[in-house]
Amino acid sequence: MTAASLPTIKFLQQPTSAAWIEQAIAHLDTILLDHSHCERKAAGVALNLIFRYPSSSKLVRTLTAIAQEELEHFEQVNQWLDRRGIALAPLSAPPYAAGLKAEIRRSEPERMLDSLLVSGLIEARSHERLGLLALHCPDPELAQFYRGLMASEARHYGIYWTLATTYFERTDVGQRLEQLAAVESELLATLYPEPRIHS
Repeated sequence: MTAASLPTIKFLQQPTSAAWIEQAIAHLDTILLDHSHCERKAAGVALNLIFRYPSSSKLVRTLTAIAQEELEHFEQVNQWLDRRGIALAPLSAPPYAAGLKAEIRRSEPERMLDSLLVSGLIEARSHERLGLLALHCPDPELAQFYRGLMASEARHYGIYWTLATTYFERTDVGQRLEQLAAVESELLATLYPEPRIHS
């Protein structure tokens, strides 16, 4: 399978490589453990934005629902860990999330825009990669689980985009998204040596 044959996802400039698929399928237990961490962190990101922008009522209402859903997914993934006898444990983090967060500008309102777009890009990549796991996972039940999560991830990155365009001009959002998406693709250009959802 070549990278060109992989599905493309809106907002992402480059598709996931075939090398990542091979690495992930060969280390599904580690991918599941990392997935648990990702869901927990995603809930935390939504909550942090709520605390940072408490007067932005649409953001607060929308991200409250996302935080709740991410925690539900966290619990569902943890149930899979239990079924497969995988203990919760820390994992080293690839440079992906830190590299994207480093691009977030520190002054407002740019910080809010960048935070929403970085969150949207991470969700878009998650949607793509869970779809690839659903397609290639040799365990039919686990593949079905990943397929079920895909719609949520797609909705989440759409919500972050909608919030960005609610508070900022669409032209500004599009230009900044293009810049951040280029960084996102570059961060994934070299496969992290350890299997991760975002490696």
